[in-house]
Amino acid sequence: MARTRTRIKKTSGEEVPFSEKKLRRSLSRSGADPATIDEIVRTLSAELYTGMTTREIYNRAFALLKGHEKSFAARYKLKKAIYELGPTGFPFEKFVSSLLNYSGYHTVTNQVYQGACVKHEIDIVARNGGSLTLIECKFHSEEGRNCTVRVPLYINSRYRDVAAGKTVSASPELRLKPAWVVTNTRFTSDALAYGKCAGMYLLSWNHPRGNGLKDRIDRHRLYPITVSVLLSAREKEFLLKREVVLGRQLLEAPYLLDHLGVSQSRKSRILDEFEVLCNHKKKP
Repeated sequence: MARTRTRIKKTSGEEVPFSEKKLRRSLSRSGADPATIDEIVRTLSAELYTGMTTREIYNRAFALLKGHEKSFAARYKLKKAIYELGPTGFPFEKFVSSLLNYSGYHTVTNQVYQGACVKHEIDIVARNGGSLTLIECKFHSEEGRNCTVRVPLYINSRYRDVAAGKTVSASPELRLKPAWVVTNTRFTSDALAYGKCAGMYLLSWNHPRGNGLKDRIDRHRLYPITVSVLLSAREKEFLLKREVVLGRQLLEAPYLLDHLGVSQSRKSRILDEFEVLCNHKKKP
């Protein structure tokens, strides 16, 4: 009982009781089997101390998972991998665009639309049949920074100007759908309340419940290349600069690893890593 009452420190500085249930849930999402989860929970529970940070717990769990199976560790680091798409928001926009492309949308990025008052550069324009969706991405490179109500307020004002402008009116065959705001962190309660009231679609790490970014990524196995535990930081940067943001894209263009001078044996391991993650290939 004493172990479950150990207080740990969150990124915000707040101290909360350690939750074995939350740890088990996060380990389960990695795909780890029950026996592996039990072993890691036992090890970590024995190492807990008051004031231990959530980052320390994450790092230790990641190391233990990596020792069991690298694909478990890769899925476990998904949230951190999204942060690694920074520090600019451009790779995140490409990542969201790619997610939508693999989900039935046709997307283009950084389009300029003439509104009723001024011009607006839109992060992502997504088409699906006769509908058009304008999507703005808000990337945070630091943990703990959430999207406040100012973000959907600002985006909605831009959307309304575009909706009344010349670009949209010039294509009457396209039906403009409510604007999206996508963030890699979370929305505050006021932001969610405003988005719902204004008829907007807000997509964050954990919202909408059961259909947030983490759920969409896991469900469609659309993992960013930054989840890799084999690629170096330099190699990830090289691929991101060439707009390769998904593991699936690397599997479709494996020759890019030759451009990096990766040995054939290491290339095979990297591709196998993404085969397991993206195509649910079984490890031999």
